Amino acid sequence: MALLKPPPCFSLRFVARRFFFSSSSLLSRRRPRLLIRARVCSSSNSGYRLRSNGVGVRAFMSSSLASEALQGKPGSQSYGSEQIQVLEGLDPVRKRPGMYIGSTGPRGLHHLVYEILDNAVDEAQAGYASKIDVILHEDNSVSITDNGRGIPIDLHPVTMKSSLETVLTVLHAGGKFGGSSSGYSVSGGLHGVGLSVVNALSEALDVTVWRDGEEYRQSYARGKPVTALTCIKLSDELSDRQGTRIRFWPDKEVFTTSIMFDFNTIAGRIRELAFLNPELMITLEKEEGDSKALYNEYYYAGGLVEYVKWLNTDKKPLHDTLGFRKETDGVTVDVALQWCSDSYSDTMLGYANSIRTVDGGTHIDGMKASLTRTINNMARKSKLIKEKDISLSGEHVREGLTCIVSVKVPNPEFEGQTKTRLGNPEVRRVVEQCVQEHLTEYLELHPDALDSILSKSLNALKAAMAAKRARELVRTKSVLKSSSLPGKLADCSATNPEESEIFIVEGDSAGGSAKQGRDRRFQAILPLRGKILNIERKDEAAMYKNEEIQNLILALGLGVKGEDFKKDALRYHKIIILTDADVDGAHIRTLLLTFFFRYQKALYDEGCIYVGVPPLYKVERGKQVHYCYDEAELKRLQSTFPSNASYNIQRFKGLGEMMPAQLWETTMNPETRLLKQLMVEDAAEANVVFSSLMGTRVDVRKDLIQNSASTMNLEHLDI
Repeated sequence: MALLKPPPCFSLRFVARRFFFSSSSLLSRRRPRLLIRARVCSSSNSGYRLRSNGVGVRAFMSSSLASEALQGKPGSQSYGSEQIQVLEGLDPVRKRPGMYIGSTGPRGLHHLVYEILDNAVDEAQAGYASKIDVILHEDNSVSITDNGRGIPIDLHPVTMKSSLETVLTVLHAGGKFGGSSSGYSVSGGLHGVGLSVVNALSEALDVTVWRDGEEYRQSYARGKPVTALTCIKLSDELSDRQGTRIRFWPDKEVFTTSIMFDFNTIAGRIRELAFLNPELMITLEKEEGDSKALYNEYYYAGGLVEYVKWLNTDKKPLHDTLGFRKETDGVTVDVALQWCSDSYSDTMLGYANSIRTVDGGTHIDGMKASLTRTINNMARKSKLIKEKDISLSGEHVREGLTCIVSVKVPNPEFEGQTKTRLGNPEVRRVVEQCVQEHLTEYLELHPDALDSILSKSLNALKAAMAAKRARELVRTKSVLKSSSLPGKLADCSATNPEESEIFIVEGDSAGGSAKQGRDRRFQAILPLRGKILNIERKDEAAMYKNEEIQNLILALGLGVKGEDFKKDALRYHKIIILTDADVDGAHIRTLLLTFFFRYQKALYDEGCIYVGVPPLYKVERGKQVHYCYDEAELKRLQSTFPSNASYNIQRFKGLGEMMPAQLWETTMNPETRLLKQLMVEDAAEANVVFSSLMGTRVDVRKDLIQNSASTMNLEHLDI
């Protein structure tokens, strides 16, 4: 029987409906797929330094700053009006780009695309556009074209420039500020800075507008126009064309990483927008040479109902997907939800004016409150819960629930330009009324669905009560009578979590080498016995009773599932998964990633999860020793040797085979090791992938393997 063997270099990649380990070199500059992003890290602990003679020493440095005598400090330097800077035009954006796009790394780079894309979607939400085309060009530029009304080009009475140049060069200039003079009744853009920010952070930007039978063009560089606005008359067959095209080249002077747009990352955002706007078609194309390397069309007439079905593809639903829409006081609420029997966590996604509110807001608060109240009322009506009995909590009601809440608000109140949380208090009231009205009606008309949902919620309550003792043990950290920490944990002496890191290793053999090779002052080791429990298939009671899961929770200081995450409560801010480069190691790594995602997803958001990358080969030639992390690196090294060279190659089958000094030098030393930091950038798709890989549906995984067989490298089959 052929087993899939992961290639030497581990790179976690999620592709829609697929999960595999990439064989690309760790040292390659290509960034992995950004559903769960694996970021390569090198030296990351400033606690290492070199002596003057060049010999490396392990010298632990506390984060507390030692007081030093201040020498040469100018004591009489004046501080007056000449030190006060006034930034004009788009200079503030270039001076502090992170304030406007979140970061100058990959996240901020892709945020540029989203800003322009959201403007095009606003045209569709206003009823003026039906199609958007996004092209990732070969020269790392992006063009976004819509068939909306086109940006106005007439003279603006305030700036005395064209309206096109005004919105591209002036902060807080736009048609989305609301009121009778607004060009949009509902929009995601509110501050009038999106397009101008993209212009400021691009080394070049070309804009084309089609209006009134004419085509207008203008070019910009780093926020400033470099050509005049030109106009040509369209031919008769094209005279009806309307819309806007923005093509921009991100500025290499601004972004700290290489300029490379990820097709799948942008596709995930486009898929969301297509689900949220059922009358809109969006195409995404990636160019390579003269051909289309990748091309997708996104159009979902069913809207949010199709979105929920897509999220629950690999699950067993308890009832048909429920979808409803209501408009009250100018606020439109669109909801779709479904409970599944084989899921023990909930997925709740919120959107406001098609903008994903990652941190929730009043619409999510209203949804949760109304769900809990409605289900409890229905349970009492059906006599399953008596008035004096304990009510179902929100956590029990939402177990197994997939829910999408999308609201359209004329004057939304977002927190910051990145719009991660909605603050309108009136939205909560509207959502609560809407959900209670439609959910009650649906459950009264479908008693079988009500019975299934109540049974699922009551089972969640019973499981929680059965796990109550284990939860208390976790809280008090007294699972072991002799110690509050797991017996196998080799703790570090540092007490500051920011300075501490823990290696989760596979088995006692690797644990022994790691314990001997580590720097015990800031590195802790936790060996695992075999494979941990797959919590995707187990309820909370089974999870808390599992010894290995308890050891993980106690060792890391994770607290109880469902409680608010506090990074300060963690015992280590670097959690490093270190497993063998074989099938079993890959499986253990995936089980751990599933546990962290379902138990405390905030660990990914805070950047606490890492994967250690051990070498696969040791090449000795005379007194020279080389370590290679994959096959390609080994071949490159061999190509540098003379044809008659004599050398010895050792293949590491597991971490336990490595001597402690080798393990330190290659995998644990912050000066020489390679780490991959994992970040979740598409929670919805990550949820689907974990359900596919680790859920109870065997047929889904079988289809996944069959559909992905053609993409596998035969050299990576372990036969």
